[in-house]
Amino acid sequence: MNIETIRHEALLLPPPQRAQLAEQLLSSLDTLSEAEVEQLWLQEAANRANEIDTGLAQRIPAELVRQEALALLK
Repeated sequence: MNIETIRHEALLLPPPQRAQLAEQLLSSLDTLSEAEVEQLWLQEAANRANEIDTGLAQRIPAELVRQEALALLK
């Protein structure tokens, strides 16, 4: 399974499960140096920008994200 398949499958998860997965993945990076983490974030930003540019991902308005986050907290 490649990273694109994993990413696609992960994005299909319900928000609480995506958050749990994100937390686990981020925790696994705790052993990396600050420079390594910065490089990974730069790569991720470039990947996400590319996905938007190529139409593989869609932008979500901040207000909608805020509303969904508030709904999850209720």
